[in-house]
Amino acid sequence: MRQILLSAMIALAVSIMLTPLLIKLFARRNLGQEIRVEGPRSHQAKRGTPTMGGIAILIGIWAGYLGAHLIGVRDGTPGISASGLLVLGLATALGVVGFLDDFIKLRRRRNLGLTSTGKYLGQFAAAIVFGILVLRFPDSTGLTPASRHLSDVRDIVMLSVPLVVFVLVVCFLVVSWSNAVNITDGLDGLAAGSMGFALGAYTIITFWQYTNACVTTPVAGCYTVRDPLDLALVCAAGVGACTGFLWWNAAPAKIIMGDTGSLALGGLLAGLSITTRTELLMVVVGALFFAEILSVLLQIIVFRTTRHRLFKMAPFHHHFELGGWAETTVVIRFWLLAGISAAAGLMVFYGEYLTAVE
Repeated sequence: MRQILLSAMIALAVSIMLTPLLIKLFARRNLGQEIRVEGPRSHQAKRGTPTMGGIAILIGIWAGYLGAHLIGVRDGTPGISASGLLVLGLATALGVVGFLDDFIKLRRRRNLGLTSTGKYLGQFAAAIVFGILVLRFPDSTGLTPASRHLSDVRDIVMLSVPLVVFVLVVCFLVVSWSNAVNITDGLDGLAAGSMGFALGAYTIITFWQYTNACVTTPVAGCYTVRDPLDLALVCAAGVGACTGFLWWNAAPAKIIMGDTGSLALGGLLAGLSITTRTELLMVVVGALFFAEILSVLLQIIVFRTTRHRLFKMAPFHHHFELGGWAETTVVIRFWLLAGISAAAGLMVFYGEYLTAVE
């Protein structure tokens, strides 16, 4: 537990102190965000706000994770694991894709960076490498960071898939979650605050998996998850880094996380869902992100079939803005929804555990 707190505190400190330095650096170099012309008019005032703040989030997460391990070595706690490094590696790889997208936007002074093909290629490449490596590195019991079983709250034994199918599932999850968080990052503080709730829930989930691991406690309801404590450190570092960044990103935002941060955080969700064997549970915990990307898909389907728009603008947080809600009102109410969905996910997780031990 001490390591988890240390991870969160170090990440918070690094993120909250590094972000203002990035603000000054990017403002001095005139690296400001371009705004969609068709978006809400109030957003045009944000033009020129420094972007690529996701750099501070990523550095904060790595600092929290590694710092907690450096201090924890003295206590004889488990060291750095393959699971933690793979999840952080996936998030970092997607952060690099997002950084390239942000950099092209800034270099060419436009709202479009990488082409959709280029972005998808980067996401798929990261997902394929992750999907292959996550089935390797068995521990002393032969347990790998992920398994070929599909999962809800734990592996569904009857649903084992071939390697190719597993990699395709990983690609789907990585692309879906990274784009879902990317789409949600449209209002000041919305994505960072919502991620705090989701990662907070997963900090509890992974710690519970650690205290009830089959390796140490082989009883009914135990979890066959490799390195759950290390994954808890990753989650806690994510909470701390997002909170520190939110201090500067809350309305009116002094910096925007950009695709550098949103793609990385989406990759973090995807990686955690796979390594904790909770792919379907993540849909409940991250229901806000799921709803955001679903609103875009529904908007496209309805418009192409009826030539009418389901929402005034998608993703649907802009629908409420165009309906007269203040930006801060939308953000706070969406934070509440994110908190409710995270709590619902925890209830589903614990409810399954109670059923398993009966």
